[in-house]
Amino acid sequence: MKRTLLALSAVLTTSAYACAPLLDVQARRLASDETVTLCQAYPEQVVLIVNTASKCGFTPQFDGLEALYRRFGDQGFVVLGFPSEDFGRQEYAQEDDSLEFCRLTYGVEFPMFEHTHAAQGKAGPLYQGLADAAGRYPQWNFHKYLLGRDGQLISDFPSQWAPEDPRLIEAIKAAL
Repeated sequence: MKRTLLALSAVLTTSAYACAPLLDVQARRLASDETVTLCQAYPEQVVLIVNTASKCGFTPQFDGLEALYRRFGDQGFVVLGFPSEDFGRQEYAQEDDSLEFCRLTYGVEFPMFEHTHAAQGKAGPLYQGLADAAGRYPQWNFHKYLLGRDGQLISDFPSQWAPEDPRLIEAIKAAL
């Protein structure tokens, strides 16, 4: 009986921590050597993944993204930012500069990760998976992908939708 319970416990523990394919991706923290597997670093959280740029007309969205992170963070929500130079080369070449800009200009505290390719034809594993699930790649900086606690795509939102957009906020609330 004890062995059966231990075996069952091991199976349940393993399945509880099984990575959803979209988040079973390793990413290096911005301007750092630390690499994490996203599903292990943010288990059972509602995740908003955004391809960012420091020198874009949509860059002020950092304020709104940080506000979402602060508003819903204690409820199991996280914003993950991935700087990208794919659209208009509007990101600093050096990751240290990207990190400094985000922190000093917009007070960004949500997790930021390595420079990443998000555009069709260039996308790395994370954005390839997101595009496959959503049926479209980002067309510009600040495209947003919302994933539920199960790691499945809920929806994606184009750059033009600001973080304050009621439709995005309602989708986050529903996922929480």
